[in-house]
Amino acid sequence: MILFGRVALSDPLANSGPSVTPESGQRYRDTRRVTLVGAAVNSFLAVAQLVSGWLLNSQALVADGVHTLSDLITDGVVLFAASKAAASPDQEHPYGHARIETLATVIVGVFLALAGLAIAWAAGNRLVEPEAMTGPANMAIAFALLTLVAKEGLYQYTHRVAKRLKSRMLDANAWHHRTDAISSLFVLAGVAAAVAGFPWADALAALIVALFILHIAGRLIVRSAAELIDTALEPEKVERIHRTIMDVPGVKDAHMLRTRRHGSEVVVDVHIQVAPMISVSEGHRIADAVFHAVTDAHDRVNDITVHVDPENDAEQARSSMLPLRPTLVEALREAWADAPELDAVEHLSLHYLGGRVHVTLTLRLDGAAAPADLEARTQALADRLHRHPGVGDMLGEVTLLYRPCTH
Repeated sequence: MILFGRVALSDPLANSGPSVTPESGQRYRDTRRVTLVGAAVNSFLAVAQLVSGWLLNSQALVADGVHTLSDLITDGVVLFAASKAAASPDQEHPYGHARIETLATVIVGVFLALAGLAIAWAAGNRLVEPEAMTGPANMAIAFALLTLVAKEGLYQYTHRVAKRLKSRMLDANAWHHRTDAISSLFVLAGVAAAVAGFPWADALAALIVALFILHIAGRLIVRSAAELIDTALEPEKVERIHRTIMDVPGVKDAHMLRTRRHGSEVVVDVHIQVAPMISVSEGHRIADAVFHAVTDAHDRVNDITVHVDPENDAEQARSSMLPLRPTLVEALREAWADAPELDAVEHLSLHYLGGRVHVTLTLRLDGAAAPADLEARTQALADRLHRHPGVGDMLGEVTLLYRPCTH
């Protein structure tokens, strides 16, 4: 079995602290910029919503202000996670830091859920006490409209950057802005209805916003948790990767194909079956071709480990209990101890197939020998190996090849 994986251009363990590659550094700068813009807008909106909601008697605006305030916290989480995820692999994290983005996405979802529960609690209490309801002032409509426009603008901006960077964490934050925009739409409708003479509409709008937030939070948490426990890609995506592997010349079969997400990227490992008698270097070359074929054809796959097998080890008898070369060489010496051919051995090839060791020996042919004599001698030497008490019952074919001796 040959193991082949991504080859690093520099030793990731050479430095004591994490470094940042140019690509990851640019990724962090773009993430930082879009997140700071969101934080600035949310700071302004949070103050405006909370103050206007309190002064203008709109629970929906106050609820939306609390929601916006939670955005500031999640923006801080995103900034922290982006800076850590951009670091190169180090001694403690040889696979990199991309999973920090995934963890941050879970935290964003948790904050969304907490904000949704708080809003739902306040709105529900107000709905069960209709006698205490009073409608908001007319100016509340203007603040609700301002919030709607600002939140939708943040979503569009953040979503474009997330798509360009292929960042699940940033995309989660973009959808956070979209939930804010949709909630602000309900707030606008509820405030307008309350101003028109239906004071309960303001609290109802706040409750609807809370339920919507909880739905989005649950989806983010479930998706990110699935990544943290190494859930595979969707079956159709796995099948496309499998087809790409099978199209590589020299690959007879591909099995034990496993996939998992690693932040915004995908990691794959697979066993490929090649012709059983090829050289180690040719098997490595085929594995190299598989690596480049998959990473070139599938954008998010950035690392693939290829196990090269001479047979389908998921179905055939395993060779893991068969003896290694030193044991077989010692058995050969014992079996041929009194045979002159022992000193003529030039090369020993071992092939572990079908649960047995197939042996090929190349010997120097010194002097003239009739073909019939060689055939008889070959059979006698092969029988000696098969009768060896230590390894004989583990051997398959024993083949002797003779090379004429040149002087």
